[in-house]
Amino acid sequence: CGQPVGAARFWPRQFHLPRRNSNARRDSGVCILWPWAKAAPQEVSSSQELSAPKGRPRQRNLERRGAQSRSALITRKADVYSAAALQRGAVGRNKKSELNRRPRVQKRVAIHMIVVSDLIRRFGAVTAVDGLSFSVEPGEVLGFLGPNGAGKTTTMKLITGFLAPSAGQVSVFGIDIQRDPQRCRQRIGYLPEGAPLYGDMTPRQLLRFCARMRGMAAARVAARLDAVVERLGLVGVVDQRIETLSKGFRRRVGIAQAILHEPDAIILDEPTDGLDPNQKHEVRELIRELAPGRIIIVSTHILEEVDAVCSRAMIIGKGRLLADGTPQALASRSRYHGAVTLLLREQPQDLEVLANLEGVHSLEQEKLAHGVRITLLAGERTRPDAKSLFEVVRQLAAERRWPLDGLALEQGRLDEVFRTLTVGPRSAPAAEPHA
Repeated sequence: CGQPVGAARFWPRQFHLPRRNSNARRDSGVCILWPWAKAAPQEVSSSQELSAPKGRPRQRNLERRGAQSRSALITRKADVYSAAALQRGAVGRNKKSELNRRPRVQKRVAIHMIVVSDLIRRFGAVTAVDGLSFSVEPGEVLGFLGPNGAGKTTTMKLITGFLAPSAGQVSVFGIDIQRDPQRCRQRIGYLPEGAPLYGDMTPRQLLRFCARMRGMAAARVAARLDAVVERLGLVGVVDQRIETLSKGFRRRVGIAQAILHEPDAIILDEPTDGLDPNQKHEVRELIRELAPGRIIIVSTHILEEVDAVCSRAMIIGKGRLLADGTPQALASRSRYHGAVTLLLREQPQDLEVLANLEGVHSLEQEKLAHGVRITLLAGERTRPDAKSLFEVVRQLAAERRWPLDGLALEQGRLDEVFRTLTVGPRSAPAAEPHA
């Protein structure tokens, strides 16, 4: 371990042995005791002579002979195996590589995703997250849905390492967030709820500060800062104090710090909160641009946003997973899936003819400011052939010359599925069951 001869004290297993026939090796004034020797730290002078304990050389010789015997046995077994493999057509030649390849493939899949396993977080007697398990792969945009108090923000804080779980595990690209949170955060961009920022800084100062905290190189910081400021429309306010900015601009500054270091995973807690329609459109376009090759998790209360940018949606309630799938698959669980909706300027007198159509389970009416909306709910057997019902209604409206403003075949309503899962089924307004 490199202690000089003149040192006053040596670590265990190191001391000076001046005799050439001792069981130690002398190398440029450094003495190293053989591994079998055990000696406590002590001061050794150059006049002292230490020798190996008696009986140890014989023991080492026996151990050496045993190792040689085991090595020879292994070699003979390998020769026998190779000969047998050659007789079978060299099948065994690739067997070892296949056995070694299988766990590596499984590991490669695991380290490129975020895995949440049986996650639990308690705040005293309140359980905010209750046994949540899911995984997200690169290229997925996951929409995190749930009512207030469902555990969305708490789950995001657990994934990013800002909170420690009461039980369960979070793995970010193969790294346990509890064992090495720093490495995980280097690969995550996070926009917390409310976008907390330093109000006395300007956006330029804040972004440079965040870059230094993340250890980004100075040359890279300048290029990335300019690109992010331009992409998020912060050019006009980049040198203005953050406390003087509007809520929408502060939200955009928060998104800028989350994507500044080009992370592999981006977690955004209500990124469009406080933005006007044009700014919301820009943020959605940004998410689409960042999605390829990255993991993006978005928490939102705007269901149309999930349908617009998310490739997958999860609905949670009281800390538990209630539904998981594509927005289209979740919408198909709605009772409005396959329904036919008419928008009329005025209610027709012969409305009962719609309720008596074959395949119509019930009819709903809703008065609007300038007319009425009529929805024909299809039965379970009619849903697969809903297009036929749509054509029948279209021909009927043309024959009767109803004042029609719109006619649509619905794919389902995500908001209705959300209410059903989180609150319970809602009674239909003015439903008329078909006899």
